[in-house]
Amino acid sequence: MTNSGFNGLTVASFESRMAAEMTSLIERHGGNPLVAPALREVPLEDNSAALRFGEQLLADGLDVLVLLTGVGTTTLFEILHSRHSKDTIANALKDTVLIARGPKPVAALKSLGFKPSLTVPEPNTWVDVVSTLDAYRPVNGLRVAVQEYGLPNGDLLEALKQRGAHVVPVPVYRWALPVNTAPLKRVLGEILAGHVQVMLVTNAAQIDHVVQVLEQDGTSSQFKEVCKKLVIASIGPTASERLRSHGLPVDFEPSHGKMGILVKECSENVHAILLNKRAPQA
Repeated sequence: MTNSGFNGLTVASFESRMAAEMTSLIERHGGNPLVAPALREVPLEDNSAALRFGEQLLADGLDVLVLLTGVGTTTLFEILHSRHSKDTIANALKDTVLIARGPKPVAALKSLGFKPSLTVPEPNTWVDVVSTLDAYRPVNGLRVAVQEYGLPNGDLLEALKQRGAHVVPVPVYRWALPVNTAPLKRVLGEILAGHVQVMLVTNAAQIDHVVQVLEQDGTSSQFKEVCKKLVIASIGPTASERLRSHGLPVDFEPSHGKMGILVKECSENVHAILLNKRAPQA
């Protein structure tokens, strides 16, 4: 018997930037795609925190800079270069340990002419960031800046503070709900009506916004009950942690945190997971 992937199951996704690619992937693996964005990536209207960071960097130097996302890395340097030359910033960072959380910040740094001092291994969680730094050197007394993305990562900041670091959060962009939430509400309505069998989560902030919309509509409890019957696939540990924090199950994680692998491997495992979830409990 050949593998038919999703075999006609309806697959919901909240992908924004790569919505077209997600739709194509779901279709390629035999699914009926239902894709609506839950996020809008918005540059901070006031970049004062990043600009203050630039002044501090030039005046006092910096021991460690943690770069969490590719887009955030690029945006941070664009903000800095709006006030200071590239050579000035590069010279200020010449003795700074640059920590890249995975391949996207690495690529962003490379395009900017920098090479990371340390690259955080998969699955690239905040725990991996801390353990990578722990293995490199103690941070007690060091000045550690953290490029933030979306919601601040309080766990990472607290772990660094507990180790004695002087932590400087550097927010450079944030997530907002889409200007038009009607497509998102339509997808959530289909899930609530029981018309969706699979839900893909590719970003932890997606589920924050999904829950925010559900709570506004008074349907979050109903949503949690419905989710017990469908397959929720998370792209990796960070998204899984956020799902569980909202009381939602995580039924599947791919072998690598990439969108294509998530869709492919989920399609190969989804029928067995559904069968197990729907089986009468002993």
